[in-house]
Amino acid sequence: MIPFDLSLYLVTDRDLSKGRPLEYIVAEAVKGGVTMVQLREKDCSSRDFYELGVRLKKILNPQNIPLIINDRLDIALAVDADGLHIGQSDLPCEIARQFLGKNKILGLSVETIQQVEEANALDVDYIGISPVFATPTKTDTFTPFGLEGVKASCALSKHPAVAIGGINIENTAEIIAKGADGVAVVSAISSADSPMKAAASLKKLIAKK
Repeated sequence: MIPFDLSLYLVTDRDLSKGRPLEYIVAEAVKGGVTMVQLREKDCSSRDFYELGVRLKKILNPQNIPLIINDRLDIALAVDADGLHIGQSDLPCEIARQFLGKNKILGLSVETIQQVEEANALDVDYIGISPVFATPTKTDTFTPFGLEGVKASCALSKHPAVAIGGINIENTAEIIAKGADGVAVVSAISSADSPMKAAASLKKLIAKK
């Protein structure tokens, strides 16, 4: 298994990057201390998604930072990414694992306490608790977990857990204090004037755990 550190997990979003190239955002975020990067693309062609993945892998590989592909098993395999992140309506976990193999990272989004419990029986490497707070980047989700929901989920889960949804500099410390292994952020880094400084500020809060 590829070693991984969920503590500061960047989920990409070109729409929130203020017109700056994704490669720039990722490279700067890595300088600030990001530990994992998920390439999430909902609206681009397979070719573009693949080429972006290849370019990001070149940035991340020398730093030993895993590149995770969101949803698309075919892209993850094509770019030889370090892992795949799937949601509840994507491919079943056992199928994704079968194609990925044992040495790749497989993450699963969970949107209810029941799904956290069900994930304990699945061959995944981490869960994404989603959403913690309401967020404009995810509008099709269940009721937000809130801080107490994060605490309950982390206590219940046998897998490491990263929290996502409305997370920023104001609430990161509280989420880590509730037992999360890390925070996944989108706009808190991608929309920042300095993605590097934003990542470094978040990293400091996480390190105080």
